[in-house]
Amino acid sequence: MTNKRRAIISVSDKQGVVEFASNLKELGYEIISTGGTRKKLEQAGFDVTAISDLTGFPEIMDGRVKTLHPKVFAGLLAVRENNKHLEQLQEQGIGLIDLVVVNLYPFKDTISKPDVTWEEAIENIDIGGPSMLRAAAKNYQDVIVVVDPADYPIVIEQLKQDRDIDLEFKKQLAAKVFRHTAAYDSYIAQYFTKQTNELFPEKLTLTYERVQELRYGENPHQKAAFYRQALSEQGLAKAKQFHGKELSYNNIQDTNAAWEIVKEFNQPVVVAVKHMNPCGVGLGNSLIEAFNRAYEADPISIFGGIVATNQEIDEETALRMKDIFLEVIIAPKFSKAALDILTNKKNIRLLELSDEKMEIRTQKLTSVTGGILIQDEDYKKLDMEDIKVVTERTPTEEELQQLLFAWKVVKHVKSNAIVIVKGEQTVGVGAGQMNRVGAAKIAIEQAGEKAKGSVMASDAFFPMPDTVQEAAKAGVTAIIQPGGSIRDEDSIAEANKHGIAMIFTGVRHFKH
Repeated sequence: MTNKRRAIISVSDKQGVVEFASNLKELGYEIISTGGTRKKLEQAGFDVTAISDLTGFPEIMDGRVKTLHPKVFAGLLAVRENNKHLEQLQEQGIGLIDLVVVNLYPFKDTISKPDVTWEEAIENIDIGGPSMLRAAAKNYQDVIVVVDPADYPIVIEQLKQDRDIDLEFKKQLAAKVFRHTAAYDSYIAQYFTKQTNELFPEKLTLTYERVQELRYGENPHQKAAFYRQALSEQGLAKAKQFHGKELSYNNIQDTNAAWEIVKEFNQPVVVAVKHMNPCGVGLGNSLIEAFNRAYEADPISIFGGIVATNQEIDEETALRMKDIFLEVIIAPKFSKAALDILTNKKNIRLLELSDEKMEIRTQKLTSVTGGILIQDEDYKKLDMEDIKVVTERTPTEEELQQLLFAWKVVKHVKSNAIVIVKGEQTVGVGAGQMNRVGAAKIAIEQAGEKAKGSVMASDAFFPMPDTVQEAAKAGVTAIIQPGGSIRDEDSIAEANKHGIAMIFTGVRHFKH
């Protein structure tokens, strides 16, 4: 066995690898490499030992088999303080390997291509790379293992100072390796699971990548971080922040809630959210019209709230927004003039998120103690053929349009939920109450005089006629609700008594 230190370098991401190898050469390391990495290092002028020269066995099967050999894995797994291990290496003529620099075939990038074939995905499943990484990480006390190019400078700095790196840092590098290979395997598992159409597999393997550490969670005494789902191209995690303070945990929750409502609409809409519930939603023929309606829906609650829209923020709307204290504005785009106006407000967060095409099977995960719940997202659209008029009076065309607007909003309000709409704006929102009539009373009180001639939406059926009674007293003229209670006839009779038009959707929108 040679006493010269040896390093295996085999990377798909070749960022910084030439400089790193140069530093290792200066430190006296022999470089062993494979395929494209070896060619790149040789082109840079390095004397590189081919993996086949180490193993005495050629790379075969188009490179599928090259590092899976005892001369590689025994050199990685031998415990330096175990004399029996060292004697066995001596007997077999196998040398130690002291450092491994490996990152893996780009499986995630491959399957993210819209036109990827099954065969192409399979060929990008790395076998030897994860095996070498796991072997080196298992023997971390003796082998330095590097999977992230960001760690190259730290490793070199410590090697130049002490000819080795400290044990705690070795352990950290090993932990990063196991996270890396676990994530890699999860991409493969998710891809295969999707290809085999398994909706709820017996083991759920998901990978999330950290976007940022947060100052704190819901409250200052709670630590928190924000992660994106690694294989998802959707959602708030891909938004671009142009301006303002770092997003907080509550900002992210509220902004996501606002954006989910925005996606319900094609015409110009503005949504204001406070504590995960919409406090004002306005439609319009222009953005400024929609904003004014959202603001007027509840000018008190919007203070310190989150605003989302499906339109580019223009100069006129930005001028209106700048005079209101808002935590976050999220939109598909900001005009230059709007940015010039809004960036004068030091702390406001400005986020840009382009329109999204929603995947049909997007799922929602909710944590509980010791586990998670998983379900399809509530993207159920209302089929007009399923709408059933159950009262003597049919809604007018104007009432019907307002009812459909209210229905899109109420599904995003915490249950029990009641939404009152008039003139293309929400005028009353009753959220998260323990009984439905309580939610109705809150919404009606907020609406005040605007309740007269308004329409009402409920996320679930009426178990008793009391909600209809409250609606009638307030002057509501039409109601949309799922129906399905054993006492539906009581509510229908109450609506008929007051000349209220009521339609059943057959769809419930609980939100807990």
